[in-house]
Amino acid sequence: MCRLTTSVTSNTSPNQKPRLSSTTSRHIQEHRTKDDVDEEWIGQLDIVAFAADIRALGKTLENQQGEADVRHLNKLLMWINSVGIIGFLTMGFCVNPVSIVCLSTFVFCRWTMVAHHTCHGGYDKCLGGRWHRFRFALGSLWRRWCDWFDWMMPEAWNIEHNNLHHYHLSEPSDPDVVELNNSELRSMQVPLFVKYMVVALVSVTWKWLYYAPNTYKELKLAQLRKQGRDLPPGVDPKSAVTFFTIARGKNPFFSVWELFSAVMGPYLIIHFFLTPLPYLLLEYAVFGAPTGSYYWNAVKNLFWAELLTNLHATFAVLPNHAGDDMYRFQHPCRPFSGSFYVRQVIASVDFAYGNDLVDTLHGFLNYQIEHHLWPNLSMLSYQKAAPQVRAICKKHGVPYIQESILKRAIQTANIMVGASSMRTFPQEYEQLFLKRDAEVELEKKHLNQANKRN
Repeated sequence: MCRLTTSVTSNTSPNQKPRLSSTTSRHIQEHRTKDDVDEEWIGQLDIVAFAADIRALGKTLENQQGEADVRHLNKLLMWINSVGIIGFLTMGFCVNPVSIVCLSTFVFCRWTMVAHHTCHGGYDKCLGGRWHRFRFALGSLWRRWCDWFDWMMPEAWNIEHNNLHHYHLSEPSDPDVVELNNSELRSMQVPLFVKYMVVALVSVTWKWLYYAPNTYKELKLAQLRKQGRDLPPGVDPKSAVTFFTIARGKNPFFSVWELFSAVMGPYLIIHFFLTPLPYLLLEYAVFGAPTGSYYWNAVKNLFWAELLTNLHATFAVLPNHAGDDMYRFQHPCRPFSGSFYVRQVIASVDFAYGNDLVDTLHGFLNYQIEHHLWPNLSMLSYQKAAPQVRAICKKHGVPYIQESILKRAIQTANIMVGASSMRTFPQEYEQLFLKRDAEVELEKKHLNQANKRN
C-alpha cells in the first residue's frame, strides 16, 4: 500500500466530499499497487452523503420497531428453549450427540441472540421491563442465571463488548482485534502446522480461557477509571488477560479467587454439577438408590457440549472482523460520524442470511455490518436492513463483503497464525475523513446556534 501525502482543499460545504490536492493525486497515480487499485473507492467516496443515507435508514428502522419485533423474539425464544429442554431431558441416559448438540446450541443462542441483542438495547423500546439493557442479567446471580448464564459476567461483557469493541472497532483500543490478540502466536518461531494446532485447541476453550478473564479485566479497568485511580506501574491496559497470563503472574487486576468466585465459579458449579442433580432422584426412582450413572452421563454431555459450543462460537464470532480484506485503523472517531459508518462496513463481514433458521444457526451474527452500524436494533430489523445497506454501499462504492462462514473462518485462522495480515486503512485518508467529520460537526453546531437565535 503506497504512502500518500495529503493536503485538504478548504472551504468545503456539507454536500462536498473531501478531496486531495492535485499534487497528491499525481503521486497516487504514479505509485499505485494492487491494494491501491482495490482502494480507489476511498478517494471517490462522498463520506457525508454516505453517512446521511445510513443515518436515515437507521432512523427508519428504529421507528418501525414494535409488536412484530416482539413476536419475532418470542418465536426465536421458543426455538431456543425447546432445543434446551430436549438437551436437559435427554442428557442423563447416555452420552449422545443429540443431547450434546442441543445443549451446545442452547448455550450458543442464549448468548449470541438473546443476551447479545438485549444487552445492546435492541428491545428497550418495544419490550422493556426485564428485557431492558439496564436490567437484563444484571445485579444478582439470580438474574444472571435466569437471563443469561455463561462464563462471562454480564456487567463485564457490557463494558468490553458494547462500549469498547463497538465504538473502537479495529482500533488499537478495541479488545477484540484478532490480529493484535494473537501477536504472540503470530511471532512464534515454530512450524506453521503447530500454530494451527494451537488455534484448534483455543477454538474449543476460548470462552473460559480468554473471554471470561479478559472481559472481567475491562470491567476492573472501568472501575479504576471511575474511581480516578492510576494503573499499576508497567501495566498495558490493551494487553489481554487470559489463563496463560494469569498463570505467568502477569495479571495485576484481580486474584484467581476473585475471578473464580465472582465470574467463572458460579457457572462452573451450577451449570455442570448442580443442574444434573435431578438425575440422582431419577436414579433413586428407577434403581431404588442413587447409582451416579445418570448423573455422570449428564455431566459428561454438558462438558462435551461446552467444547462444541466454543467451536460453534469460534466460527460465528471470531471471523466477524478478521481477514486480509478487513481494515484496521490507528485513530478513534466520533460515534455515528461519517468515519464511524464507513469503518463499521469495511471492518466487518456478513455471512449467509435470508431466513430465521439460517440466521439462528449463525446466532444472528451473520448481520455483523448492519449490527455495527446500529447496535441497538432488534434481530428482525437486521433482516430488514441487510439488502438496503448493501444497496447503499453499492450506490456509494463502499465494499460490502458477504461470504460463507467457512471461508471467513479460514481467513481468521490465517490471521491468527500470521499466514496473512489485515489491511491498514491509508493514514492520509483516515485523517482526511476525521477532519471532515469535525467540519460537519462544527457546521451543525453553527446551524443550531443560528436556529436558536432566530
